[in-house]
Amino acid sequence: MILEKIQKPNDIQKIPLDEFPALASEIRRFLVEHLSETGGHLSSNLGAVELTMALHNVFHLPEDKIIWDVGHQAYTHKILTGRKDEFSTLRQLGGLSGFPKRSESPCDSFDTGHSSTSISAGTGYVRARDLKGESYYVISVIGDGALTGGMAYEAMNNAAELDKNFIIVLNDNKMSISPNVGGISRYLSSLRTAEVYTGLKLSVRKNLKKVPGLGESMVEAVHKTKSVIKELLIPGMLFENMGLTYLGPVDGHDTRQMMKLLNEAKRVEGPVILHVLTQKGRGYGPAMRHPDRFHGTAPFRIATGTPRKKSEKPSYTDVFSAAVCKLGQEDCRIAAITAAMPLGTGLNGFAQRFPQRFFDVGIAEAHAVTFAAGLALGGLIPVVAVYSSFLQRAFDQILHDVCMQNIHVVFAIDRAGLVGSDGETHHGCFDLGYLSMMPNMTVMAPKNRWELADMLEFAVSCPGPAAVRYPRGEACEELEEYRRPIEMGKAEWLVRGRGLALLPMGSMVADGKRVQEALETENVCPSLVNMRFAKPLDLECLDELAQDHHTLVTMEENVLSGGLGQSVRGYMSQRYPQIQVISFGIPDEFVGHGSVDQLKKQIHLDVESMVSAIKEQMDR
Repeated sequence: MILEKIQKPNDIQKIPLDEFPALASEIRRFLVEHLSETGGHLSSNLGAVELTMALHNVFHLPEDKIIWDVGHQAYTHKILTGRKDEFSTLRQLGGLSGFPKRSESPCDSFDTGHSSTSISAGTGYVRARDLKGESYYVISVIGDGALTGGMAYEAMNNAAELDKNFIIVLNDNKMSISPNVGGISRYLSSLRTAEVYTGLKLSVRKNLKKVPGLGESMVEAVHKTKSVIKELLIPGMLFENMGLTYLGPVDGHDTRQMMKLLNEAKRVEGPVILHVLTQKGRGYGPAMRHPDRFHGTAPFRIATGTPRKKSEKPSYTDVFSAAVCKLGQEDCRIAAITAAMPLGTGLNGFAQRFPQRFFDVGIAEAHAVTFAAGLALGGLIPVVAVYSSFLQRAFDQILHDVCMQNIHVVFAIDRAGLVGSDGETHHGCFDLGYLSMMPNMTVMAPKNRWELADMLEFAVSCPGPAAVRYPRGEACEELEEYRRPIEMGKAEWLVRGRGLALLPMGSMVADGKRVQEALETENVCPSLVNMRFAKPLDLECLDELAQDHHTLVTMEENVLSGGLGQSVRGYMSQRYPQIQVISFGIPDEFVGHGSVDQLKKQIHLDVESMVSAIKEQMDR
């Protein structure tokens, strides 16, 4: 196998170019075989194989810096930098990360996981390089989906001021996770048909320079008038009008052509953008037919592409999807918004049933929130469905544009808490804290599938901003016997005991019930209260608990700093300083990747650890 010859960075430069097609096939086969066992981001990586090979053949790592936007497409980069033998541990506890990670290899120049960041980071690298008088190349790879994020344009605007080389590779596969939307998508479509421009530009420049004595001056004259040609051949020429030299488009599966243009890009003084056309899922039939399904996939059967394990139980996303469609049927004012993730957030069903009230704004969470505020002021009831980790990108818009004006926008926050194998960049463990600090915001979390549907209906009906957070994966079907109406800021008593009270919230309620049952076997009879609301906090419930309990135990799948436990402790310390508060949650650190159960055990948020810690505290 050719792939066996690559054991460390830059080994690919020893491989003859005529063996590159076979090497690309081996890499694709390697990715499909390994990801069928571990799961991971498949379709984006299959599409970027030749692009990565070209980059590694033209540049020298780790001296040159390749920055991958998001990082979904960096698996081939990991293979070519000596991490092939670790792929059986991909996204497993203690194993290889699914994203670029500086602590993993000096060839990973920037830790990523969120979109539209690579040009900003690359611009910073270039400025630092030039200030220090160094001479390495900086290459930012960004997808066309990430160009729907405003940060990319802020960065390009800033990069246009550079007078030294900076290479931006636009990996254009017509998709983010789902097909791209909006003006930039239409603009790139026009560029894909304009290959004549690049060929003309490069060939004219090359031939003019051969003219003795007059060549350079003729090139300069053409340079001054080339905007006329550009406007004729490529309407708009957004990138060059911003001050970036544009090369392309080029076939992203033709390694020789890409290497030719990358070497051309190296000679440009200033920022240059190379437009590369790739096919998401290339080389594996199921991923080519359904690239969105194989964006992030669980282990699957290679022959069919079907999951190895398929749960018969609905996920929380499924429950939300059904609930928001029901509400949309009942009230024509309800609209739904996603930031490029209709399938991931469960809004694809709403989009099919109510297309006029469904809005995919692209990878633009900040815009999504302020857009929702405008919809609400116009008389609609917008539901913004978003992963917790990505909602962080719209903090200012939630605070200023929604909460400050007390506008009725509903936030359906998926993947709240620990999400598992995607690790630090995707855990949704901060939203309870930053949302609870915002005036006018209501923050709640359901204990099971039925409570999610009830909370969504409540959020739609109550005035002002409201957030419902729920975890990834199968929806809890425990505690079905407890289904009491949702009342603003009211907790739900599940078990009345004495002395010790357990106060879990959301995904931790089922675990709280197991802790309660385990403690009962130790002759402890704790109360169990489903807190339901992080804000407003049920102070009447806390006052009632203070009458016959000496210890309160909060449980949340959120960072402890600023979370439910801190709110409870703050109130109790002021009103009832004699009562002890124990808080279980995510510690003040970034938690790595692994299964949710493994990570909970690692941070002592599993049932056994909590029971042990409570007993130890009570013994003291």
